Amino acid sequence: MDNNDILIRLRYALELKNKEMAEIFQLGGEELSVPEVIKILTKSDAEEEQIRCDNNMLDAFLNGLIIYKRGKQDSQPNKPDSSIHSMKKHSNNLLLKKVKIALAFTTEEMLEIFESAGITVSKGELGAFLRKEGHKNYKECGDKYARNFLKGLAIKYRG
Repeated sequence: MDNNDILIRLRYALELKNKEMAEIFQLGGEELSVPEVIKILTKSDAEEEQIRCDNNMLDAFLNGLIIYKRGKQDSQPNKPDSSIHSMKKHSNNLLLKKVKIALAFTTEEMLEIFESAGITVSKGELGAFLRKEGHKNYKECGDKYARNFLKGLAIKYRG
């Protein structure tokens, strides 16, 4: 699943307007206009018309979503800025983590979302997805889980 598809599914699930999407990108530090957001969210056969969403853009959107939903957090003087993460190839894991933070989900709510999409995930497996890369219990989140999480999110918010 590519980053454009993730954004399209998130926008649908959370019922975000194009203007809100541009605002969320800006909160995350990515300056995009509404027409540019539309080009990101449009599936087109003509490659030159669609803007490809890279990992940095997706990361900026997810960070912006946290700020949009929960407000800006005051930085603490002795604590490094944790909002700056470089998304490597495991964007599905960070998708789960950051949506969980943005929407203030508990583990049980996350499991219910997966269940509503027709997939069973154990508490331990979800914990492995949410761990930091390099932890001994870390597990890479596959596209199947990310896709079903976004599907369950749409079911939860859109009915």
